[in-house]
Amino acid sequence: MAAPGGRSGRWLWAALVPAALLCLAARAAEEPSTADFDVRPGGEVHSFSRSLGDYTCTFTYSAQGGTNEQWQMNIGVSEDNLLFSCSVWRPQGKSYLFFTQFKAEVKGAKIEYAMAYSQAAVGGQSDIPLKQEEFEITETTVSHREGKFRFELSKLMIVAKTPRDEL
Repeated sequence: MAAPGGRSGRWLWAALVPAALLCLAARAAEEPSTADFDVRPGGEVHSFSRSLGDYTCTFTYSAQGGTNEQWQMNIGVSEDNLLFSCSVWRPQGKSYLFFTQFKAEVKGAKIEYAMAYSQAAVGGQSDIPLKQEEFEITETTVSHREGKFRFELSKLMIVAKTPRDEL
């Protein structure tokens, strides 16, 4: 499921999702996990994964140009264990690498909301979302759309619903 269409819908999601992610991190049942990793150019496919309890987030990509960039992956589970969040981003804001492909996959939960950005908010700059046609969202993945993706990526955000055990 993507963000609602239109300017007001995007503004609403832009305001709610970061707040929800902060709440998830602040009220996590297990300690949220933040890990730094290098995004490496060279055209080879690379992956980076983190797990928290029963949930895993994996970022797979191929990039060209420049040198290694430091990125971060943040994952968290809500206190009630109903939501799993995963964000992958370049803390410096804009990536200067040319991404030929990307995919973020969650295991153990189904995606409720996801968004990809060409620029991450830093130093007074705003997040700049990719156009909806540049990426696709399934129940468990967010990935580039072949022929539509414009090779710019600086941030991915996912909020996924965890399975619920009924009594």
